[in-house]
Amino acid sequence: MLRTLRHESVPLIPWVPFAGVHAGRLKGYSAQEVLTDENKLVESLVEANRLYSPDGQPVLFDLQIEAEILGCDLLWAEKAPPSVASHPLADDPTIPTRLPEKSDGRLPLVLNAMRRVKAAVGDHTALYGLVCGPFTLASHLRGTEIFMDMMLNPDLVHELTAYTLKVSRRMAELYIEAGMDVIAIVDPMVSQIGPKHFVEFFSAAFTGLYGFLRGQNVPSSFFVCGDATKNIEPMCQTGPDCISIDENINLSAAKTITDRYNITLGGNIPLTTVMLLGTQQDNMKFALDLLDSVDTHNLIVSPGCDMPYDVPPENTIGIGEALRNTAQVRAMLANYHTPELFDIEVELPDYAHLEKPLIEVFTLDSDSCAACMYMLGAAARGANELAGLVDLVEYKFTERENVARCKKLGVKNLPSIYINGELAFSSIIPSAQELRAALEKYLRQ
Repeated sequence: MLRTLRHESVPLIPWVPFAGVHAGRLKGYSAQEVLTDENKLVESLVEANRLYSPDGQPVLFDLQIEAEILGCDLLWAEKAPPSVASHPLADDPTIPTRLPEKSDGRLPLVLNAMRRVKAAVGDHTALYGLVCGPFTLASHLRGTEIFMDMMLNPDLVHELTAYTLKVSRRMAELYIEAGMDVIAIVDPMVSQIGPKHFVEFFSAAFTGLYGFLRGQNVPSSFFVCGDATKNIEPMCQTGPDCISIDENINLSAAKTITDRYNITLGGNIPLTTVMLLGTQQDNMKFALDLLDSVDTHNLIVSPGCDMPYDVPPENTIGIGEALRNTAQVRAMLANYHTPELFDIEVELPDYAHLEKPLIEVFTLDSDSCAACMYMLGAAARGANELAGLVDLVEYKFTERENVARCKKLGVKNLPSIYINGELAFSSIIPSAQELRAALEKYLRQ
């Protein structure tokens, strides 16, 4: 694992199952239990390590640790990490100065768990410390107003990002001290802006983070969710050791770019259609097909993001088998063809005869995906401002019927907003004005 992050040749492709709250499922614990109880967290992580034999493993996949410390209220779920329910800077954008301390929030639990898991499995597994990235943390604090700020108050965005960069760096320092082998800066919101805004507002922050980690001799990973295709090259230019992507991004196309910068690429096994809803054979075959699709130098195989809670363990085990016993698995699946799992009859609305405009938000899962949560929030705010004049519905990709709905409507990227069956915003969170302008033409009809 570490040799791959140093861009050396390795005999086997590293396997990193991102088992966050899913690890709790292995021991019968809810997401909230495993994220608030140190003993249950450690027990679950050790079990995931035993069962999946990973080369790398996250200790905690919860991007709300920092937000909670800084005053955000959280909404807890049984099968997903908590989501941010309030934004302290939404109405008063006075930027705080305090940085997290070891005694804040759930940090004592997290840091103790890191040390204990390091002692238990750290001799054979590289442990990841996941830090909420500067942009996503800024979004947690400011809310969707940050997208208007980019246009109307850019100085505020620069000031807020300078602060969240300090928070991210402080968290990285604490995790390194607790024994983490790799620091992953996880910033799903990067997929929701274009290269111009990325370079203008966030490039310097990420460059500084990865430079700091390089100075600490700790490998880094830049973790992004959603369709960040447009930002892969600017991300490379910030200097991470690795970039991790999800199924929204074409792995082969991304690797063509990362190879030019000698950056390791991680990903991108689909969370729902393969891991959650597929069979063990489907998962094995996807892993083999992935290996065949790219040059395996500078490659880490992993899920596209945090694994859904209910992923069948045998599916994750199957991927590991395909990577460790590739020839035998190839022979076993020589005549296997993935069945059509989502050929389900779904009825789309009669868009031409709706009484009022219909906003459809297609998400991976707004309970666990930050970009999805903020896109749904933007749509909900627009619907509330036009109360009674528009309808709103969310379709989560975690449900088989909604996968079929996406296929029938032709949804290519998540999250996306459709209005009356027409694509309005794809992997770009609209400002209130942009959404209102998109709705106007339908309101006039």
